[in-house]
Amino acid sequence: MSRNIFTATEELSAKLFALIDLPLYDQSTRLKTSDVACSMSLEHWSASINLLKAALLPSAVTVHRAQFEALLRSIWVLYAASDSQIERLSSELTLEAEQAAKNLPMVADMMSAVERQGPPQAHDALKRFKENSWKALNSYAHAGIHPLRRHAEGYPVQLIESIARNANGLAIVAAMQASVLSGLQPLQRDILDLAAHYPECMPPPL
Repeated sequence: MSRNIFTATEELSAKLFALIDLPLYDQSTRLKTSDVACSMSLEHWSASINLLKAALLPSAVTVHRAQFEALLRSIWVLYAASDSQIERLSSELTLEAEQAAKNLPMVADMMSAVERQGPPQAHDALKRFKENSWKALNSYAHAGIHPLRRHAEGYPVQLIESIARNANGLAIVAAMQASVLSGLQPLQRDILDLAAHYPECMPPPL
């Protein structure tokens, strides 16, 4: 397998984190909660890439699924969550808070809410990813046919590279979300320009 995709990803990562190393626009609970989820998505990105480099593909894909869900949660919190839902997510971790948080929307409901209330571009990016990847991601998370057969038969180079590209694509969306949280939406153009310099490690254009 070409080493270029991981070398390019390391360079992209360093430049991306430098771009979005910014304070939040304000210290509201909504922004801070959205920022935590966005940061978690970017952490999952780093973890999934490192797992792929170590040839631990099933674990990488499981974390990649979490990367998507954390990003979706960040966007949902910012644009669509009610004040009471944000309060449940940001409360001190207790048994009562854990029980209350069980009633928060999951993926399908958050997607619908983001479609109604969020930026169309963010929803479209999440929707494309979900339509193309969700069934396989669930299979990996629940030890379905995808991971069982791949683990038994080996992992094609093309599959590893495809997952890395998809993880990098989600990271770009997360970086754009981070720019919104900083109040510097024009920074999104710089993020897209940066991604354009690394076509070898990004998903193919649609």
